[in-house]
Order: sequence, then structure tokens, then C-alpha cells
Amino acid sequence: MFLPYVADMPMRDQREMMERPFFSLAKSKRIKPIDYTSPDGKLWVHVSASPEYGMATIWDADILIYCASVLADMARRGVNDVPRKLNLMPYDLLRAIGRPTTGRAYELLGQALDRLVATTIKTNIRAENRREATFSWLDGWTQLVDEKTERSRGMTIELSNWFWEGVMMKGGVLSIDRAYFDITGGRERWLYKVARKHAGGAGEEGFAISMPTLFEKSGAEGEYRRFKFEILKLAEKDALPGYGLSVETAKGGEPMLRMRRIDGKDGAEPALPVQGRGATTAQQSVPVAASATPGSSGAKRVSPGKHQMKPAAKTATVDVTSLIRKTVKGLSDNATRGFMADETIAHLRETCPGWDLHALHAEFEKWVNADAARLPANWQKAFIGFVKRHHEKHGHTLRG
Repeated sequence: MFLPYVADMPMRDQREMMERPFFSLAKSKRIKPIDYTSPDGKLWVHVSASPEYGMATIWDADILIYCASVLADMARRGVNDVPRKLNLMPYDLLRAIGRPTTGRAYELLGQALDRLVATTIKTNIRAENRREATFSWLDGWTQLVDEKTERSRGMTIELSNWFWEGVMMKGGVLSIDRAYFDITGGRERWLYKVARKHAGGAGEEGFAISMPTLFEKSGAEGEYRRFKFEILKLAEKDALPGYGLSVETAKGGEPMLRMRRIDGKDGAEPALPVQGRGATTAQQSVPVAASATPGSSGAKRVSPGKHQMKPAAKTATVDVTSLIRKTVKGLSDNATRGFMADETIAHLRETCPGWDLHALHAEFEKWVNADAARLPANWQKAFIGFVKRHHEKHGHTLRG
């Protein structure tokens, strides 16, 4: 059975793919690998390309967005045993991601699928027991072709287990504006993903990040100064769908990019879908600090964006506990239940090192579900307390 195209199906992207550099941002063939390590040194990504096909690009990732959207829609409708192998009509896929349906478009689609199969990723993100996971985005794809017309009659796409599990886990996807598919530049597309991931639910102040950190997160080829120049030009243009861009100067003199959600801006939707419960309906990013870089106090305004809602608050260095308290304050239980926020993970790894947080989170959920009276008003804060009590009681077992 082939899955029908659903015109109003919400489009969703896999959360972790928006956070780390997994794709080439250039349309030209890239062979040079991507090597990325998170600022705390705990997470890393290595992406290697096939000399024949080149590295999968951020435009190729549109196929994965469509697949993630189909999986999330199936889960929302209560489909049992959501499959890892999808039977799709190429025409429907191309329509959904805003591509033409000409013969050339089908040819380019095949090339994109080949790159998704040929690109190899190694990472310790979600790798069990801190070992690395190695995979390609797709395990394979096949197509049926009408012998008379040579037109495609459908295709089968087999998703990698890493990608499938990332979509199906709680909080695994975020909704995106359909206007995303109209973005033509690779860095603009990537910047949208960063803005959606970090600023999508961060409130009026939005999210600010230093330019050097942004450069590392991009995995882009070329020199930093060129990257900085191009991002500053994008901020000046301020034409990202759904997000306002402005520039501030941090204490060290390097620029910082601030991103704010502005519903309806530049073709974006009036409002992104509100997050609900369930494995794949997490669509609202947990707010993060106004600044993601240490030592950013004393930031001042340089070039405000034309769509700005209000002047940015001065950035300041805050401790992790205050950050978590501020970012989660005022959210409903639905907004943060069922998954660990990035700030929660960072805090617990610092204060309670050595534990498998995913295993403890599963125990925490089991404990909460065992008694309706235990439902916390603040999921992240309650989980932090759960882990700290566990650490105090069993921390001695980690020694030696």
C-alpha cells in the first residue's frame, strides 16, 4: 500500500538533526568530512561522504523531513507498528517539499536518495553506553517504473534505525513552517533550523548565540571570517520565515546573533502547532537562555532587525540552576513532560555525572505513572530532583 499525500499534514523535522551539523550546506559536491564536538566535549558527530556521490546536502534532508512528518502523522492517528520502510509516491513527496514534478525533478530526487544512502554518520548521540553509532540516513530505496511511459509508479524508502528511533522518541520532532522549503540558500536553511530549535519557544527575548559557536555548529567549509560576514548579511536582510534576526556585541567583541519567533513573518505560518503529548507530537522547543555563550555579559545593541518586537535584554551570565528555573517557569506540564530538555541534561551531567540519564528518565516516568498524585507541575524540575536523590543514595556504587 502506498501512503497518500496529505495536503494539510503538518511538516516536522527531527529534533537532533536541527541541533548538530549533519549535512553539507553547499550545492556543490562536498567530499571533505564534517567533524564536530559540542562545546562541553561530550557529544561528537563525524560525517563522511562517498567520493562517487558526495555528502548529503541540506536540500536532500527535505526527504527526511517528509518521512518524519509521515511517521509523526501515523503515530498521531494511532497506527500500530509504525514502519521503518515507507511506500511513497515520488509525485506526492515532491509536492510536499515544494519541488517541481518534471522529469528533471525525478532525476534529482534519485540523486538525493543516493547521497542519503551513501553518506555515513558516526556519533555518540543516543549511542548506548556512550559507544558510537554508525549509520546512513537511508538503508536503501527502490522504485517501480512503468515500462511504457518510464514514469515512476512509486518507491520504497527504508529509513535507518537511528533516524526512525529519533523521530519516534518523545520530543523527537518539531513542527516547521512550510515556507522553509522556499528558502533557497543552504546557510539560510540551516539558520532556520537553528532558530526553530532554540528560539521557537524561547519567548519574546528569543535566543542569542555567539558567532564562533554558530560557526562550529554549522559544519560549514571555509574560513570563519567569511562565515561571519555572510551571517551578518543575513541578519541585515532579516528575511527568515517566522524569525527575526538581530546582532549584538558580546563582552569579548565578537558579534552574537539573536533570533526571535515572529509568527507570520516572511511567509511563515500564523502560529506553529501547539505541542501535545505523545511520542512524535513534540513541536514546541523548550525555551533556552537568552545567551548560550559564557562570558556574554555586557552585550550591546549593534544592528536591530526590522521585525523586532522589543529591545533585547542585556545578556548576562547565570548559573545553570537559575537558567533551568527561568526557562521552564510558566510552562504547562504538557510543554516539558516526556523528554529531557537540553539544559536539564547539561545540569545533571555536571552535578550527577556517571549515570545513564535516559535509563533514569524511563524509571522516573514509570514512577510518576504508578500514582496519579505524583504528576509534577514542573516535569524538568521534578526529574532533576529524582536524579539527585538517586545520586545521593547510590552514588557510592560509581566509585572504583
